[in-house]
Amino acid sequence: MLQKCFTTIYSKFKLYSYQHFFGQWKEREVSLTTVETFCMEIIYNLGTPTVNEFAKMANISSANAAYKINNLVKKGYLRKVQSEEDRREFHLEVTDRYKDYCAINQDYLMEVMRRVKDKLSEEELKEFERYLTLMSDLMTEVQIKENE
Repeated sequence: MLQKCFTTIYSKFKLYSYQHFFGQWKEREVSLTTVETFCMEIIYNLGTPTVNEFAKMANISSANAAYKINNLVKKGYLRKVQSEEDRREFHLEVTDRYKDYCAINQDYLMEVMRRVKDKLSEEELKEFERYLTLMSDLMTEVQIKENE
């Protein structure tokens, strides 16, 4: 029952995202391919990774990563920022254009959290947060930046 419940929640968030992306495609020219969207999600959630950190997380070669990154830079969704510590290294930063692209998903998450807060008592909310934190802590295979 627990696994089914979590799978349903996870699927609903994914499906909402897909609805949003397909909705954008109806309204205007497609600007990101599906693979590019996944790449941007990886980069966004890693914070400001280096090219090699992105390549490692995406399980692709550095050359393939560089190609994908250059396309995303050209499209205005990503910028490469030279490291102050090691001038040979570049960090990847998402642009406001990408943040605008995925803002509806964040808005939806905030709406769902508002609904949760409306339904639960303060004590239940603290317990709920404790369980979510525990789940996150148990997912040791992936480390991500805490987004705003």
